[in-house]
Amino acid sequence: MNSSTGAIPQPEFEGVVGDTFAQSTPHWPEPPHPGEQAPNVVVILLDDLGFSHFGCFGSSIETPNINALAGNGLRYTNFHVTPLCSPTRAALLTGRNQHEVGMRSVSNFNTGFQNMRGQISNHAATVAEVLRDRGYTTFALGKWHLCPMENASAAGPFDQWPCQRGFDRFYGFMDGETDQFHPELVYDNHHVDPPSTPDGGYHVSEDLVDRAIGFIHDAKSVRPDRPFFTYLAFGATHAPHQAPQAYLDKYRGRFDEGWDVARAEWFARQQEMGLLPPETVLAPRNPGVEAWDEMPETHRRLAARLQEAFAAFLDHTDAQIGRLMADLERLGELDNTVIMVLSDNGASQEGGPFGVMHEMKFFNLILETPDEAIVRIDDIGSEHGHTNYPWGWAQAGNTPFRWYKQNTHEGGVHVPLVVHWPAGIDPAHAGTLRDQFHHVNDIAPTIYEILNIEAPAVYRGLEQIPITGTSMRYSFDQPAAPTHKAVQYYEMHGHRAIITDGWKAVTRHQPGVALDDDTWELYHLAEDRSECNDLAESMPDKLAELVALWWVEAREHGVLPIDDRGIELFGGRSRAHGVHRPDRHYTYRPPIASLPSQASASIAGRSWDLDAVIDRPAGAQGVLFATGTANSGVSLFIQNDRLVFDYNIFGAHHVLDSTAPVPVGPSVVGVRFRRRSGGGDATLVIDGQDSGTIDLPFVMRMISSIGPSIGNDHGSTVSNRYAGPFPFEGHLDRVDIQLVERSAAPDQGITEARAAMGRQ
Repeated sequence: MNSSTGAIPQPEFEGVVGDTFAQSTPHWPEPPHPGEQAPNVVVILLDDLGFSHFGCFGSSIETPNINALAGNGLRYTNFHVTPLCSPTRAALLTGRNQHEVGMRSVSNFNTGFQNMRGQISNHAATVAEVLRDRGYTTFALGKWHLCPMENASAAGPFDQWPCQRGFDRFYGFMDGETDQFHPELVYDNHHVDPPSTPDGGYHVSEDLVDRAIGFIHDAKSVRPDRPFFTYLAFGATHAPHQAPQAYLDKYRGRFDEGWDVARAEWFARQQEMGLLPPETVLAPRNPGVEAWDEMPETHRRLAARLQEAFAAFLDHTDAQIGRLMADLERLGELDNTVIMVLSDNGASQEGGPFGVMHEMKFFNLILETPDEAIVRIDDIGSEHGHTNYPWGWAQAGNTPFRWYKQNTHEGGVHVPLVVHWPAGIDPAHAGTLRDQFHHVNDIAPTIYEILNIEAPAVYRGLEQIPITGTSMRYSFDQPAAPTHKAVQYYEMHGHRAIITDGWKAVTRHQPGVALDDDTWELYHLAEDRSECNDLAESMPDKLAELVALWWVEAREHGVLPIDDRGIELFGGRSRAHGVHRPDRHYTYRPPIASLPSQASASIAGRSWDLDAVIDRPAGAQGVLFATGTANSGVSLFIQNDRLVFDYNIFGAHHVLDSTAPVPVGPSVVGVRFRRRSGGGDATLVIDGQDSGTIDLPFVMRMISSIGPSIGNDHGSTVSNRYAGPFPFEGHLDRVDIQLVERSAAPDQGITEARAAMGRQ
């Protein structure tokens, strides 16, 4: 009988099944393969890096390997992204606008609307999903930040993890940032510890490239015929700015002349390189950025050292990119690999006007003065610092533009792009510039056109959102061709903009201000790339036309409703089925993998109770609960027969030892933490009896991007009273945490604090 009459459906079988082998005809379905000449694809994404930060885009920071790619490839001088990390990643990997795929802001949020689900819609297949189905092997390394963070623990669900969104292999971290020396790592679908320590020379950027090389060797050694798609998303150059000491030493004193001199020099290089229209002028200093020569010496000294750490971080990252390129060349794969290097948004404003020793101070609305920070100046760039540079250096990184990451002005959305593909780009074009306007949602369509792939209209049975982006492939061989990109809108927490035909309308929104009261500006970017000549008053009709077009695009692409909330969205919502139960009770039973911060009890900024049920042999000590790092965190541990609580406020340790010893044998020990006006207090409790109270001057509303560990202190240790993970030596049955209802009253002073920070 033939296959059509068999009892078992065989939709891919085209042979004949008879009663015997002699009466049958075998059939071997041909597996998908993109063709012998199909190129590899490598997309390298850096974080919080401005338009001018690469040497080949004007800066004095040494990036020889990226410069080499540009020298043998193309530099795109009019390339744009969204103003924030997760939205850019969603647009890059899908070829659609971020709002229509559910990623209006960072994946830590889910506002209950389709434009902000904290994950990429399954109706928008990623480029990895599409390429894998066409025979590519696919790898993701580094920062993911496209999964609801409450689902990023070992409990899952895993449906929005990299390996479930098209990548065969993954090695990296799930959240928006991590400690570069003590990262929270995931290998495929499980959490792992770093393979070494800072004392052993560990840095996560090197680790990521080691793994990338290993993944590629695994694939090419066994299946040399299969091309690969590698998405390498470094943690660099997002805070914390951390680099090996040799790189920090290399830049010592290099920025002592300050940001005004650096901006002028970098702008001059950009003009010499032809990166900007001749009419472009250098934008004035942003509000809050002081003239370097008018600043106190302490301010200048701190700011210069913070910039040194950033430069060291970028230089070190460039070296890792060089290692990957050298390996591809050794394998004979470099020439036929499409390499794209870009940033996810402009330089970060989150260091405030002075810069910070600990970036979490920004999110706690704390304005750290240089006189306070300078005492720890030698920690900058090391594992003991979680630094970010000040606004002045961020604007230098965005030279020649105004404003920063999070804003829809050019400083937030205009970034460098380098494309390298010797086998596919005419050698005569090597090292040349492309000034066509393009956007990050054009990356996926470009890859599809290069590979002669059509994005599916239906994927896994789901109708797909139409591709929004426009392929840039035409520009590879046509340097003077007009852009194929007709229009692109922008929106971020109420900041809005639209670019079309060389014109841009843009508004910088203030939270709480009615949208109709926002002031729109109008710029002719074809001549005024740095947005210095506002034509809104002289050309009101043109402005009105663009604003009306913005609303058309917003309605078409799912931008509405506009939501101008920011950090207050952290913490999510409680629900009956999920990580955060309505009763706000959490029970953790070791052994348990380390938890992402948003997949655990949210003890920041509120009152809470913690009980640890233990059975302790005589002399047993160790950590029961810890969250955060050496730079900020909370730890509860037993040491020298006493229960100890360490509330580490950005390096200031507030430590309480119990007045009574912890008994030998079974007991329940814990802490009662209460937030009070202006601060808080913590009381240690042993078997129901109070055993000491400590007053705390400040309650952290955001503790760390590093989540808790149970029964030990993994990674960077919170308390300086112990070293290493300091695991509990007795039996820890469970840790119970009960969150106490938040006060209905708004946080005292939040408005004043935001004003002091000069929230951008």
